[in-house]
Amino acid sequence: MSMDSMYQQIILDHYKNPQHRGLPDDFDAEVHHVNPTCGDEVTLRLQVRDGAITELGWDGEGCSISQASTSVMSGLVAGKPVDDAMALERRFLELMQSRGSAELSESDEDALEDAVAFEGVSKYPARVKCALLGWMAMKSAVAEAGWAGTDEKGEK
Repeated sequence: MSMDSMYQQIILDHYKNPQHRGLPDDFDAEVHHVNPTCGDEVTLRLQVRDGAITELGWDGEGCSISQASTSVMSGLVAGKPVDDAMALERRFLELMQSRGSAELSESDEDALEDAVAFEGVSKYPARVKCALLGWMAMKSAVAEAGWAGTDEKGEK
């Protein structure tokens, strides 16, 4: 099986069997993001306690890329410290901005797990917004929940 086929299978698996789909009743922030280019949308709720994302759930409609990417994101960040979740968001954003020329280190691949399946999407600028939809919603929800966190350099 080629890497492209394997990546396509990962995306389809997350689309058909999404992780953390469903909106939790107990939450600190709720955001609704829409990709105006294609109409994909996601509503995301999360709870932050003691610097970690303790609860995260989402609901949405759209293409397999947007829905699968949101599923992958939710599986990667739920239960993690917010700083770690934001570091993953930055890594994924860099991957999506690479236009297919990302040189992922082994640590990037280990950290991003199934999210590396979207590397091929980065070659298609029109689809990058689809892949980023859930990640941007998570970032907005964390901000809305009042997280101050650290920046890329680890500074408050």
